[in-house]
Amino acid sequence: QVHLVESGGGLVQPGGSLRLSCAASGIIVSITAMEWYRQAPGKEREMVAAITSSGNIYYADSVKGRFTISRDNAQNTVSLQMNALKAEDTAVYYCNAFESGGDEYWGQGTQVTVSS
Repeated sequence: QVHLVESGGGLVQPGGSLRLSCAASGIIVSITAMEWYRQAPGKEREMVAAITSSGNIYYADSVKGRFTISRDNAQNTVSLQMNALKAEDTAVYYCNAFESGGDEYWGQGTQVTVSS
């Protein structure tokens, strides 16, 4: 069983930056992909960024050039550096992880609010 804990959310003005972190703990066999999703009020959850254990990275078009995902395989952590934040980035951000056996885990979410 893997437990994911996110941190780093908060309130920031448009154009500002935040860094989200997610730490995996528990009985970890082998985490393959680690991902960040977000869900805004009234909208479906969407993938923001993903990174595999080999370093392959994916970004949603809406965040390319502004967000950077990084990962520490030894520590089983993943971070999301968010720059040039916009009001439309406001959402609850969730950490997601897949183990090599196919199990999927979710964090509890952290609120990011971009507002002046």
